[in-house]
Amino acid sequence: MSRPAWLADPIASLIAPFDAETFFREYHEHKALIVHRDDPARYEGLLSIDRIDAIVSSRDLRAGSLDMARSEPPVRPDDFTFETGYIDPGGVADQYRRGATIILPQLHLADPVLGEFCRAMEALLSCHVQTNIYLTPPHNQGFRTHYDDHDVFVLQVSGEKYWRLYDTPVENPYRGEGFRPDDHKVGEPVEEFVLKAGECAYVPRGLMRDASTHGDEPSLHITLGLIVKTWADLMLEAVSEVALRHPAFRRSLPVGYARPDFDRSEAQSHFASLAETLSREARLDEAMDLFADSFIRSRMPDVRGAISGFAAPSEPGQTFRLRPFVPWRLAGDGDDVVIVTAGGEVRFPAAAEPGLHTLLDGGTVSLETFADLDPDAARDTLGKLHAFGLIVPGEA
Repeated sequence: MSRPAWLADPIASLIAPFDAETFFREYHEHKALIVHRDDPARYEGLLSIDRIDAIVSSRDLRAGSLDMARSEPPVRPDDFTFETGYIDPGGVADQYRRGATIILPQLHLADPVLGEFCRAMEALLSCHVQTNIYLTPPHNQGFRTHYDDHDVFVLQVSGEKYWRLYDTPVENPYRGEGFRPDDHKVGEPVEEFVLKAGECAYVPRGLMRDASTHGDEPSLHITLGLIVKTWADLMLEAVSEVALRHPAFRRSLPVGYARPDFDRSEAQSHFASLAETLSREARLDEAMDLFADSFIRSRMPDVRGAISGFAAPSEPGQTFRLRPFVPWRLAGDGDDVVIVTAGGEVRFPAAAEPGLHTLLDGGTVSLETFADLDPDAARDTLGKLHAFGLIVPGEA
């Protein structure tokens, strides 16, 4: 069975016929990309209105796992939430009937299809990828004009949405540097378009926008958010690493520095000396290694099949390959070899290292691959790889 397009080539599933090189060179963090195409079923396998209906009607959803929005009049949480703190499905259906948008934040954490898509994107981009789902009834608008503090891809699953893009008052805003209506005045749109089923739009952070349904059908779209680390984050970590080696960075600011008569000349000289030390000793590798390790560990493990197929690693002749999109880094630690992966680290005896290299280099492994270990240790090694989601049965 062929893999769906969003797993076979996740970036292409969003931006084709544009290629990734063009996108990252000309659009990424710079300007919007609108991808029109005649492929209305392109994202049907990711989500559907029927699945939204099933989620709302059959799950005990707590407040926060579902939200609603309407530009006018606004929707209050009490309109769709029980006093117990659970979502009132009847209230949701009633507010939707009255023109409110149903919002399912972070649905990828509960939906395996969206979860795998996010993991595929994370494997390519090295950033946290999340989904927010928006289902808006015909002839309505969920949000007023705003911008996001993170880049987004908008995947139109069904129906149509009319978009207006405006200026960019804040270029690449910090995380948490949100839209402020009083400070960020909205002028005339600079671009307007209709996004149809199967089409996609990339909108960089800081670019103001609004949208409303178009036509007589509900609009269902997935907003794919990219939560990135910035060069500022990396530089701050590099400064911290230098400060660990140089006590001068850890000295308190001069006594009385906030007084109006404070003389800053000596402080300026000391600041220049610290900046010189920083420029000489700040190390990219230390900071980036820490960020890479933290990113890998913080991913959500994918252990599908580890319980139902728990016995597979003990079956003679069963082969395994590396699970697609699993993040990893191989490290040594004394007598152990360690795979840093989603959720933390998994330790193995040093004699397992040749077999682990075979796996991580793209080959297949079995019990026989770990022949340098005694039989119990070989079974335990393969069992750990399987239990922690690093391998799946099958040929490479």
